[in-house]
Amino acid sequence: MSVNRFSLLLLASALSTGCSTFLSSTNDPLESRQVTVATGDQDLKDAVESGKSADATSDEPLDEAIAPDLQATARDARDKLDNPAQQSDEGEKQRDLWNRLRQGFALDHEVDNERVRDQLNWYASHPKYIDRVVDRGSRYLHYILNETEKRGLPAEFALLPVVESAFDPFAYSHGRAAGIWQFIPSTGKYFGLTQSWWHDDRRDIIAATDAALRYLERLTERFDGDYTLALAAYNSGGGTVSSAMRRNRKGNRPTDFWSLNLPRETRHYVPKLIALAKIFDKPEDYGVTLPPLDDAPYFEVVETGSQLDLAQAAELAGVDIDEIYLLNPSYNRWATNPDGPHRLLVPVDKAAKFRTALANFPVDQRVSWQNYSVRSGDSLITIARKFNTTPSVIQEVNKLNTDLIRIGQNLLIPSASRGSDAYALSASERLERKQERKRDGNRVQYTVRRGDTFWDIAREHRVSVREVAAWNGMAPGDPLIPGKQLVIWSKTSQPTVRASNSARGKAMVRKVGYRVRKGDSLYAIANRFSVNVNDIASWNDLNKSRYLQPGQSLVLYVDIRNSP
Repeated sequence: MSVNRFSLLLLASALSTGCSTFLSSTNDPLESRQVTVATGDQDLKDAVESGKSADATSDEPLDEAIAPDLQATARDARDKLDNPAQQSDEGEKQRDLWNRLRQGFALDHEVDNERVRDQLNWYASHPKYIDRVVDRGSRYLHYILNETEKRGLPAEFALLPVVESAFDPFAYSHGRAAGIWQFIPSTGKYFGLTQSWWHDDRRDIIAATDAALRYLERLTERFDGDYTLALAAYNSGGGTVSSAMRRNRKGNRPTDFWSLNLPRETRHYVPKLIALAKIFDKPEDYGVTLPPLDDAPYFEVVETGSQLDLAQAAELAGVDIDEIYLLNPSYNRWATNPDGPHRLLVPVDKAAKFRTALANFPVDQRVSWQNYSVRSGDSLITIARKFNTTPSVIQEVNKLNTDLIRIGQNLLIPSASRGSDAYALSASERLERKQERKRDGNRVQYTVRRGDTFWDIAREHRVSVREVAAWNGMAPGDPLIPGKQLVIWSKTSQPTVRASNSARGKAMVRKVGYRVRKGDSLYAIANRFSVNVNDIASWNDLNKSRYLQPGQSLVLYVDIRNSP
């Protein structure tokens, strides 16, 4: 066998197995070498620079778990991120939360580094950004700072959600990271953040904050109390940071954060947090006036005892349903998780009223139910679609051991007490709003078929993978389920609802891990694997104007028939 033929077989084998030999992976985030691509604050920065209105977040990706038929008014409700209902102004202002925050600062704010200066210059020249972040974070910051102090961690860590998500509890990155702390599914699962049809703990303010701070505690211990290395590892995995340190030791170079050759996103991650901390520490030095924020809780935790319809909860508490979703963003549907925890966060000045009203509210009316008699042609799947639920929920409620049902059988179906527009921030409502937005191109309603990939669909419509995913509230790594409806703003002159089968049938697309070599460029890599430069950039969240770094890991989706 020739060397060339042997090499080709090795490549084909690697491609067919997902190229596990190219990229190392582990279930332990402390050892991970995967950079968590977070939503970050770039969209908010862009909105501030362009002068967009407060609904700038409405176009950010949203995970599809939150039900499609409940998203018509999502953008209006989400505006409240930038306009929170403040506490009563009666009496004198309590102790300023900013003073308390400053007392807990522990990072070195005097570090002289160009990356910090660049971030600092931007924040100082855009005070409206600080105003918007404070407005968004005002619901959550007091609680997060409390939890940070309990663990003896630097108070700067309480500002980390600014870097991760700009304090958007519904933030969802194309890297599949969710919530204010931007947990990817695997790391979330490792720290006990469960996901179901009803909920996603990665968006739960209490559960996710606890998980994030536990993760940071462990990373701090691993790196001998060096907070900057712990922060870098939170973004790129402990394995990435340890490998960079080993390389520096071999070259007799320092192993502090500022001396390490880390992924581009990680190199800017810590400087962003330090720059923000410097602004919040001495705002007057940078011409910034911090919006006042009382050192008082925004919300209280109220035990509900059982599942509760969120619209009914809002009515009992005397608040908008939007406020319930913003404080309890983990709920994907119209009610709390039937398996618990049975609690809701409500504004602190409404907690007493809510507890009293809930105590006098009949338990059997907390969730609405419908009786349904099975008809000819029915299946659990068709019934679940009709009532916006899942077959497993119907099975569980009715104690069915199989998915077999008979004509005339009576089923009990949990259902929302209000119309879909009442649940504005549920997943489905947000997705529907996103898909309805007018964009450049011709609108195509596309039904996913078996074997479809984002890469195939994007190429056929001359758009990027990232665009297709974002238009549909997904990440490029999310699975495409046959029958799923996608909206595509096609750039082809005559878009069709269904693409031809000829090219699709012949394609042999595989996910490839590629490590950048010295002298590589996006153009060279694209030519080598017969892919598009824009696609490589979108798959890896790259800025095309920046140079690639040797050793940098990339993910490619290539047709192995056209690969070297």
